[in-house]
This record gives sequence, C-alpha cells and structure tokens, in this order.
Amino acid sequence: MTGLEPSRRRLPRQAREQRAYRLVVATGAFTVVAVVGCILAIAGAIGGGIPFAAAVLAIVCFVVLRATMRGR
Repeated sequence: MTGLEPSRRRLPRQAREQRAYRLVVATGAFTVVAVVGCILAIAGAIGGGIPFAAAVLAIVCFVVLRATMRGR
C-alpha cells in the first residue's frame, strides 16, 4: 500500500497567476453583459435569457477564482 500519499499536482505560480487574471477578466466581462442585458431586457429590447446566462457564468467564474486564490 505505497500509493496512499496525497498527490502534489499543484500548478506553478505563474500558471495560477495567469488563470486568476483570465478569471478576473471573464468575471468582469460576464458581469457587464449581465447588467447591460438586464437593462435592455427591462426596456424590452432583448429577452432575459442572455443576461441570466451571463450572470450564472459570472458567478461560476467568481467561485473558481476564489478557489484559485485559496490555492486548492
């Protein structure tokens, strides 16, 4: 039973920084799309599906960003 040690599959620091940067940009972009989309949906120019999907994706990106920052 030699394989019981936890594996050390951590990303290098530079890879984590790049991932965090991309997640920050994606979270910001999805948030802007969600806010603008909600305003346009209220005005009746577009439906509510795109802003809802953008909001969900922004939340997912934010959660993954938090996990990346914790170092999991």
